[in-house]
Amino acid sequence: MTGVHPLPPRAPGRLGGVALVLGGALSVQFGSALAALLFPRTGVAGAVTLRLTIGALVMLVVCRPRVRGYGRRDWAAVVAFGLALAGMNSIFYQAIERIPLGPAVTLEVLGPLALSVFGARRAAAWFWAALALGGVALLGQGGFDRLDPVGAALALTAGAMWAAYIVCSARIGARFPGADGLALSLTVAALLTLPFGLADGGGRLADPVVLGLGTGLALLASVLPYSLELAALRRLPTATFAVMMSLGPAIAAVAGWLVLGQALHPVEVLAIGLVVAASAGAVRAAAPSTAPPPVPGPPDAEGVAAVSAAAAAPPARP
Repeated sequence: MTGVHPLPPRAPGRLGGVALVLGGALSVQFGSALAALLFPRTGVAGAVTLRLTIGALVMLVVCRPRVRGYGRRDWAAVVAFGLALAGMNSIFYQAIERIPLGPAVTLEVLGPLALSVFGARRAAAWFWAALALGGVALLGQGGFDRLDPVGAALALTAGAMWAAYIVCSARIGARFPGADGLALSLTVAALLTLPFGLADGGGRLADPVVLGLGTGLALLASVLPYSLELAALRRLPTATFAVMMSLGPAIAAVAGWLVLGQALHPVEVLAIGLVVAASAGAVRAAAPSTAPPPVPGPPDAEGVAAVSAAAAAPPARP
């Protein structure tokens, strides 16, 4: 196992850090909206393949990760992270093909929220978990059949994959310097999804327009959020960063409305607000009383930060 490679000391400029987090969250959620626009051209698996493959190529060129000097456990961590990335993105994209983006992210964020609650081991965290469940119950008031039960189940499954992804991300950050582990794991994820993407999209994936949209998707949903959030983590305490990332479902709802015309009922807006509040509260409950140490390793390319030992930061989504 290689040594731990923490982020550089946090730079001053908290306001700038907040702007960077919001920029990353906007980027990743509008990237998801762009992915939904790609589905009719490429199929869901084709869009996933474009995002992961182009994102992996960009990361390999930028990072130029070394591949020597690592042991079996290091490569096992890379494969595990790649599996989590491939599964999380594939299942989530299947979900947003069936249900609106805002509710999908709201259901998905329950995975990281559960991880944060169980990690906190504090009574207050269970209050926030109950509030989140209340939000989900409200979300179903309009009828989960309106959301499509399969889509809702897929979003919840993607949330479980998201929680696994967070755990794997922290391990990768501790074993590999900089973004090397992320670049290698993205490559594994791209290779895993490539056969399905080719079967789904076929020759359409080589269309110049589709490639252009796929490049935009990879940049919006992967490369840009990663860069912005890595810079933000150098300026903000981990707990503050995590609370800001809790805005993911709300930003997703706005992106779905503006880009995809997905209007929400007032009850659904309230439900999303409750889950956002619960996510932020759970992170605060999980935070240690003293300032947490720097996060080990980079946040993920989907806009997810690696977590401290005490709490997971619910990202703005894959």
